[in-house]
Amino acid sequence: MERHYRKMIADTENRVARSLQIQVLDRESPRYGGFADPTGIVQAKFSIYRAASMTAAYCNEDTAFYHDAGVLDSILLGLEYIRRVQHENGLFDYITCNFFSAPDTAFCIKKLLPVYQYLAGKAGEFTPPGKEGGLKPVHSGNRGALPDGERKILEQIEGIVRAGASGMLAGGFHTPNHRWAIASVLMTCGRMFDSREMEQAAFTYLKEGIDCNGDGEFAEKSAGNYNRVNNDAMIMLSEATGDCSYEENALRNLKMMLTYWEPDDSVFTANSTRFDKDRLVYPKDYYMEYLRMGMKYHIPEFLQMCNSIFEMVDRKNISSPDFLIWYMLEPKYRSLEAEGSYVRPDFRSFYQESQIARGQQGRFTYTVMGGKSNFFYLHNGTMKLEMKVAGSFCEHRAFKSENMERLSEGEYHLSQVMRGWYYLPFAQKPETNDWWKMDNASRERKTGPDMQIDVWVREVESGVDVRVRTSGVEGAPWRIELAFTGVELMTNEYMDLPLTGSETVVLKKGFVEVGNGSDALIVGPCFGAHHFTEGKEDSEAKTAGAATLYLTDYTGFDHTIAIRNRRS
Repeated sequence: MERHYRKMIADTENRVARSLQIQVLDRESPRYGGFADPTGIVQAKFSIYRAASMTAAYCNEDTAFYHDAGVLDSILLGLEYIRRVQHENGLFDYITCNFFSAPDTAFCIKKLLPVYQYLAGKAGEFTPPGKEGGLKPVHSGNRGALPDGERKILEQIEGIVRAGASGMLAGGFHTPNHRWAIASVLMTCGRMFDSREMEQAAFTYLKEGIDCNGDGEFAEKSAGNYNRVNNDAMIMLSEATGDCSYEENALRNLKMMLTYWEPDDSVFTANSTRFDKDRLVYPKDYYMEYLRMGMKYHIPEFLQMCNSIFEMVDRKNISSPDFLIWYMLEPKYRSLEAEGSYVRPDFRSFYQESQIARGQQGRFTYTVMGGKSNFFYLHNGTMKLEMKVAGSFCEHRAFKSENMERLSEGEYHLSQVMRGWYYLPFAQKPETNDWWKMDNASRERKTGPDMQIDVWVREVESGVDVRVRTSGVEGAPWRIELAFTGVELMTNEYMDLPLTGSETVVLKKGFVEVGNGSDALIVGPCFGAHHFTEGKEDSEAKTAGAATLYLTDYTGFDHTIAIRNRRS
C-alpha cells in the first residue's frame, strides 16, 4: 500500500503545518500549548490528536518535518499542556459535556497508544504480538539509544498513558460504545504494564456481553461513527488478549458495512441512533480496520476497500485518514499491495435483527427501515429521496412500523396498528384537582378504534414500487411525503417548477419527473385529495433543505407509488 502511505505522508505534513498555526502560544493563557479546534475550543482530546499526528511526522524520515526542532518544541509544549489539564487521578475532561470522564480518557489514550508502542518499540521496550497473539509487558530496553527528541516525547506520552489508564479504573460511562472503549484501553494497558487490576477492570465491562448482533450491527446503529469505534475496540481486545472472538464482531460489522456505502461515496447514516444520523460522512476512518482484518484473514474485498477509500479521498478532494503512525508501527503494510478496488455487485440484504434492508440495482441504492418514520430512502448518486407516511391519530403523528418482514428477495412488508383510546373519569374522587399531579396513568381507558397501516416495498426493474394501505378508520386526512434533495427541477406535462430545496407541492394526478440535469426520478401516479400537509401540532417537520412532494388522501386508502430511476 505504498501509494496510500505516500498520500498519508503528504496529508500528515499538512496537518502539522495547520497545527503550528492553531497552537496557543500566549504564555499567560491557561491553555498555553494546547491546540484550538475549528470552534476555538482548546481541550485535551483535540490537542492529543494534534500532538499524535505531529509526532508521527517528527519521527518519520520520509516527512519534511523529520527531527525538525521547531516541531519538537511544539509537540513537547502540547504534551505539557495535556499533562497539565489531566486531573490528579489521571482522567480528562471533555469540556463540552463530560468531566472526570473515563470514556473520554479512553478515547484520548487510544490515540496515544500506537505512538507510545512505536517509540517504546524503537527503544526495545515493546514487542508487537506474534502469531500466538496477546500483548507482552513492556520490558527494559535501551531508551538512551533513542534520539533525544524522541526520548523526551516517549517519556511524556508514557506518563500520560499510565496516569490515564489508572484513572479509568474508577470507571463510569454513558453510552454502549463507552464500555468497549474503556475495556479495550484498560486491557491493552493492563497487558503492557503488567497490571492485573486493569485487566480485571476490563473484564467487568466485557462480562455484559458484546452488543453486536448476528447482522454485524452494534446497539447504536451508528454507521457514521460508533461502528468503527466499536470495531477498533474489538480489534484491540483481540490483539491484547490473543482471543480472536472479539474481532469476530468487527469482521461481521465490516462485512455489513460493505453494503452501507452510497453511490456518492458517503455512508448511509439515517438508521443511526446517535449524532451522525443523516450527516454526510465518508468512510475513510474504516481504512485501518479493513486493512488489518483484510491482511490478517486474507479477505480480498477488505483490501480492495482500502483502495476504494483512497480513490474516494481523491474524488472528494479530502484528506486521507490520520493513520501514518500505523504504517510506522507495522512496516509490512507498505509492502502489501492489493489489486483493484472494491466493485460491489447488485445485492439485496435484509438484516432482520437490525430491521433494515439494503439493496442496489445498477446506479441506485435503496433502504427500507422498521421502526422509523422515514422508512424508505433511495439514492442514485446525485440525488436522494426520503419517504414517510404521516398524519394524526390520537398521539401518533406518523407511521413507524412495529413489524418488518421480507416476503421474497427484494420485497418487504411493514405494518403498524395504532391503538385508539380515551381516558375515563376516576371511579373515586382524586386527592387533588391539579391535573398534573393526578395519577393519570392509573385511569381506566375506553379503547378503539384502531388504525392499521401496511406498507409493501418491492424492487422492480429500474426502481421500486411502494404500496401504502390504511384501514380501520375512515376519513382521516393523511399524506405520503416524498422529500427530494440534490434536485433542481420538477416537471410533468402541465408544469416546469424550478426547485431550491424549500418547496411544498401537492400533485393531484399523473406522473412527475424530479431531476438535476444528471439524474432523475419518475414518481406516480400522484393523488391529492387535500392540502393538509403540515399536520397537527407535534407533527414531524418536513426534511430540511428538501423539495417535498405530497400525495394526499383520506383514510382508508390503498395506493401504489411507482419510483423509477433514470439518467437524464
